[in-house]
Amino acid sequence: MSTSPASFVVQRNGQPATAEDLAPLAFAGYAHFTAMQVRNGRARGLDLHLTRLKAASIEMFGQALPDEAIRDYLRTAIQASPDDHSLVATVYSPAGEFTVAGPDARPEVLVRTGPPASGPGGPLALAAVEHERMLPQVKHVGEVAKTYYLRQAAAQGFDDAAFVDRNGRLSEASIWNLAFWDGTGVIWPDAAMLRGTTMGIVQRQLERLGVPQRTRAVALADLPGLRGAAVMNSWTPGVAVSRIGETAFPEAPAFLEALHRAYGVEAPAAP
Repeated sequence: MSTSPASFVVQRNGQPATAEDLAPLAFAGYAHFTAMQVRNGRARGLDLHLTRLKAASIEMFGQALPDEAIRDYLRTAIQASPDDHSLVATVYSPAGEFTVAGPDARPEVLVRTGPPASGPGGPLALAAVEHERMLPQVKHVGEVAKTYYLRQAAAQGFDDAAFVDRNGRLSEASIWNLAFWDGTGVIWPDAAMLRGTTMGIVQRQLERLGVPQRTRAVALADLPGLRGAAVMNSWTPGVAVSRIGETAFPEAPAFLEALHRAYGVEAPAAP
């Protein structure tokens, strides 16, 4: 791209969003979204983002927009924004909340771009909190628990919170996926959770790179036997975790390097 526009955008269905468009959404909480980092007009894992949006739309609205329509909306926003930016695409029903929308209520898409982000430097200390997300497989809006538990964790001297389900298994953190290191390979927690696009990118590229990885239940009692922990989301493929609850983790530079290397070999693509 030869030039960089000076401002970011908020668009509804590919057009600049008006106050009239946005007002109903400001008071609504029935929608889902995906978030990505765009660099030089391209983003990693676009196939994963499209799959996420389609599956969530079918789950929440009973129908989904064609992938090409979503691509068009993403492309329009990316081309109107600076080369490097953060992007959030939110899908909602024009019928709004507290209604049973019929098939004529075609989902709509709000796309917002903003400054690029790379996440905190870390390491992070996570409080262990008993919590299970509603519809954990969907990245939906209106999740008061995430910010509530973040604030509670900060008040206790932690940086963020990790969630433990009713069976005592660690699942995810507030806005992060969790990953662990056993000294030679990556361990992914086995529990109901949102499987992030960055997690998906890292998993498929670790496999191609030949880095061992496996999925198993991870309880708080298992943490002392692990050799490292990290969190990841759309900002970054890996931020070191220094402790979860009372368990401290050693530094694991090989672990962090493997996560970042796997993410880095994924080819970015334009919509």
